[in-house]
Amino acid sequence: MSAPPKSRGEPITDKRQLVDYLAAGSKPRDRWRIGTEHEKFAFNLKDLRTLPYDGPAGIRAMLEGLTRFGWEPVLENGNPIALVKGACNITLEPGGQFELSGAPVENLHQTCNEVNTHLDQVKQVGAELGTGMLGMGFNPKWARADQPWMPKGRYKIMRDYMPKKGKLGIDMMIRTCTVQVNLDFADEADMVKKMRVAIALQPVATALFADSPFTEGKPNGFMSYRSHIWTDTDPDRCGMLPFVFESGYGFERYVDWMLDVPMYFVYRDGKYVDCSGQSFRDFLKGKLPALPGEIPGMGDWIDHLTTAFPEVRLKRFLEMRGADSGPWQRLCALPALWVGLLYDAVALDAAWALCKDWSLAEREQLRADVPHVALRARVRKRSVQDLAKDVLAIARAGLQRRAVLDTKERDESRFLDILNEIAASGRCPAEDKLVLFNGRWQGSVDPVFTEFAY
Repeated sequence: MSAPPKSRGEPITDKRQLVDYLAAGSKPRDRWRIGTEHEKFAFNLKDLRTLPYDGPAGIRAMLEGLTRFGWEPVLENGNPIALVKGACNITLEPGGQFELSGAPVENLHQTCNEVNTHLDQVKQVGAELGTGMLGMGFNPKWARADQPWMPKGRYKIMRDYMPKKGKLGIDMMIRTCTVQVNLDFADEADMVKKMRVAIALQPVATALFADSPFTEGKPNGFMSYRSHIWTDTDPDRCGMLPFVFESGYGFERYVDWMLDVPMYFVYRDGKYVDCSGQSFRDFLKGKLPALPGEIPGMGDWIDHLTTAFPEVRLKRFLEMRGADSGPWQRLCALPALWVGLLYDAVALDAAWALCKDWSLAEREQLRADVPHVALRARVRKRSVQDLAKDVLAIARAGLQRRAVLDTKERDESRFLDILNEIAASGRCPAEDKLVLFNGRWQGSVDPVFTEFAY
């Protein structure tokens, strides 16, 4: 989750300012960057329980321990709730999920180095505290009631509002983890094409990364329960955004949608003001019930953009949001997939050719089926496994054409190897864990905290 802006910014008096804000994210190709984020579950090695915020082996102690590596704490009401180091951030999801929001880097070799450095630091501190970290899409063992809540004001507002809109929003907040990548666009037309490809093919990424088959120690009937959760969280702010595929889609159409996404809060004087369910359109008119007579600043709009959760989110870049978190290798594979598809013009055209004539019904059906059966889902009589092989071939060729080499003269396409193995086998990570659960693990999920921990 994003930290609040440090100031309200310029007053918003016209919708055009909101459109221009998004359009200002346009960048020439030589300034395109890769920003990777990943979340993980922090747990106590003694009893496997999710770490509380306080205590000798808590989240606060983890944050404080990481300051030895040059991280600076961000405080809310005197509590460290994030860390900052240059362009990187470490933030907390509502249930204490530990997130690295990486710096915008030029290539995937830098992404991998960033991930490796972060996980090495976390392991050093965790070894002293007796804690571990696990990458999966959904907490495999603990119930809602067992989960702590982090001391962040926005989370209380969301916690109260979520059950009004869906049955699984609280689970989304405290029991899920994802890996995502943020990518740039050249101009409005480039944004539109990339966003259409990314939304249509997001279920392919979901299938390849599907890794959340357990709930409270038992199989839950899903390959990606995390992905399913988003279908019953809040229909006002989630989903596949059908309007993106309509003629005339662009920055202004996304702004119109965001203006109709109900608000959560406004940040004022170090506190979150509850505006849940209220309208940003009313805010523009000075008629927001929570702050009568006030009009928003650009900081309020920036905050509001973070409260929508579609499969691909537009800010001043595009966020790919469809993948379960996972082990070390897959954290670098997710950005490799999307960089290969979206940052090479030939690959982008080839990816669009795969999905451009899919109907709304076909896209929605694919989105609904993949959380259940992952690579065995079908679209137009093709399995997602076969589709994934095509997608990965396109991405690999795109990365090879980028020809960005590391010190060993290897290009970025090597980061796709783990995904090629998954696609070739036809088994997503969740299926491999189910085999272990029904076999060597003898019906227990506890071994996942040792065999798959970072």
